[in-house]
Amino acid sequence: MTALPALDVVIVNWNGGALVQACVASLARAAAGLDLRVVVVDNASTDGSAEALEAFAHAGLRPSPPPSAGGGRMTLRVVRNAENLGFARACNIGAAAGAADTVLFLNPDTRVDGPALLTARAALLADPRTGIVGARQIADDGTVERSCARAPTSASLLGQALALDRLGLVPTHFMTEWDHAEDRAVDQVMGAFLMIRRPLLAMLGGFDERFFVYYEDVDLCRRAREAGFAVRHVAGAVIGHAGQGTTRQARAHRLSYILHARVQYAAKHHGRATALALLAASFLAEVPLRLAQAGARRAPGEAAEILRGAALLARATPALLAGILRGH
Repeated sequence: MTALPALDVVIVNWNGGALVQACVASLARAAAGLDLRVVVVDNASTDGSAEALEAFAHAGLRPSPPPSAGGGRMTLRVVRNAENLGFARACNIGAAAGAADTVLFLNPDTRVDGPALLTARAALLADPRTGIVGARQIADDGTVERSCARAPTSASLLGQALALDRLGLVPTHFMTEWDHAEDRAVDQVMGAFLMIRRPLLAMLGGFDERFFVYYEDVDLCRRAREAGFAVRHVAGAVIGHAGQGTTRQARAHRLSYILHARVQYAAKHHGRATALALLAASFLAEVPLRLAQAGARRAPGEAAEILRGAALLARATPALLAGILRGH
């Protein structure tokens, strides 16, 4: 009997609720033509989602159609962390639990099918110079998400913090001008669906765990390209993506994490001066601009979340500054 393609899937869950359960259920249906090994790494969820996933695992999920139709199977393992270790570290924990030659990092707010997984895997392995592939992501309203991005530069990072991208003076981070309808090499694919060769992941040392959440995918794709591997968007691999599924509930933290990670990325790849300028721009320009926009929309709740996010960033700033000045 010919062995089925093996794929390790890593999902990081933090209070994913029904979304993560729907994601795992979609993987079970997708497993008919695959040897699918799913590891959900739970970052100390408190909403019962980890317990529900463990119940799924103990029940022994079966693919649909049944194994006799496609021969595939799916195994599910839940790894529960005692505290929230962040996305990058949890991804590395999940990847270490598998052994397949390809690893898919998948957000809990996605839905996938077998053709998407097989198409992406085939594209990844078709050319030994390809190291990472992403998928075409369809939002709940049916629109195609702009999920591929440009590698940040010092100018683009600072310009985007100052909203100059909205004036066309610096490029946007995501490739909003492109419809994502064809395969092509890109600088970065979104971590919501990021499939990578395991030997490359090992060579790169996995995700950089200094990124708690956000920009870890930007960093990984950059390091893969610097190692001589292409990052490609695969239009024929189509998935559903709800978007921000587990961060909608914590908008202040989300803003703080994004701004924090952006400064960390700048420090790592563009130097101390860029990182310090970006940190100053976050407080002096971006936060006030976001508050002004919330005021124009007459959204006091949104403004309150922005202020809470800025306060969280301010609280983390001494440690962030110490890391920048140490060159970390």
